[in-house]
Amino acid sequence: MSTRDWGQVRDCMRKEVTEVDGTLDVLSALKVMKEVGATSLIVKRRNEKDEYGMLLFSDVAKKVIAKDKAPERVSVYEVMAKPVLTVRPEMEIRYCARLFKNFGISHAPVVDNGKIVGIVSFYLLVLHSILPELE
Repeated sequence: MSTRDWGQVRDCMRKEVTEVDGTLDVLSALKVMKEVGATSLIVKRRNEKDEYGMLLFSDVAKKVIAKDKAPERVSVYEVMAKPVLTVRPEMEIRYCARLFKNFGISHAPVVDNGKIVGIVSFYLLVLHSILPELE
């Protein structure tokens, strides 16, 4: 049985990464997301010893809307995920999909030499891996 070459994360990651400060309010963060056309934002580290965070639309839905909170009165750091699992650009797409499944996540920053170089999601994995075959 041969293993299909699904490609690497670098082949499907979104290279445009937007970072915001964790003290930003959620409403302002959503405005940034709309401006750049993203469904996730990287939350900057406060210092070299800190870890990156991520803010997803699902975080806002679960922790702001579902709890009937005012988005202009909630800070990003209150609802973001932190620390987040990261993946390497060289990781095979099939392993990235397994990692997402095993840890119950849908997005991850792509890190190369300690620097965020992209974001990958289930959506991008499928879009790159399978959808081209349907055309």
